[in-house]
Amino acid sequence: MNIVVCVKYVPDATADRQFTSDHTVDRVGVDGLLSELDEYAVEQALRIKEKADDGTTVTALCVGPEKAVDAVRKSLQMGVDKGVHVLDDAIAGSDYIATSLVLAKAVEKLGAEARVDLVMCGMASTDASGSVVPAMLAERLGLPQVTFAAVVETQGDQVRIKRDSDTATEVIGATMPLVLSVTDQTGEARYPSFKGIMAAKKKPMETWSLADIGVDAGEVGLSVAWSEVAETTERPARTAGEIVKDEEGSGASALTEFLASKKFI
Repeated sequence: MNIVVCVKYVPDATADRQFTSDHTVDRVGVDGLLSELDEYAVEQALRIKEKADDGTTVTALCVGPEKAVDAVRKSLQMGVDKGVHVLDDAIAGSDYIATSLVLAKAVEKLGAEARVDLVMCGMASTDASGSVVPAMLAERLGLPQVTFAAVVETQGDQVRIKRDSDTATEVIGATMPLVLSVTDQTGEARYPSFKGIMAAKKKPMETWSLADIGVDAGEVGLSVAWSEVAETTERPARTAGEIVKDEEGSGASALTEFLASKKFI
């Protein structure tokens, strides 16, 4: 079995995150890391590999700036077999549509070497939280999609998941090849061991450009994005709260007026 896990390098939520002059997220001048939600996808891929015990290979695929290689390295340290980093200046500022195109072309290139049976993603990235790339990727690859899995079970080429929503729990089955996204309910991701960290240094890592995967630079980047951030402002400093007093039974009316003034109701 051949599994590809799509991972993303995101700004550290505890760092001082900034926007660049074109209103895109600064992914170069701040500390970053492997998106926490993608760690669950890596974990599930490794569990599937361990259960299969048939020479299954797991590849971590990342699209991003030079520092994004750290997300691939973390995946290798967790136990992934090899990594691919798509690095090209033209990708900067790409939206979901362009990102899914680059990922799809990279998966197709990997599939030319050996059929990709399973493409795995986290439920969302911790910076954008769009949750749409897995579906777009499935459409581009012409594969079924099984998304938002809280529980993943495999048997041969069969995949069955449990998906929890606010109103119901669904059980969905599909046959590989397919695109699978998992939630943070699937189980804690493992920590890289010292042995895993050392072993990762010897694992194969490839860096591809857009030309390597057959994508024209004019198809990606901020200039062709379908969405645009027109303006950004810094979050205002925290101020003292307001107290609504109940004077002679008027508290409810005062609270209603306060909420309405803030456009909460």
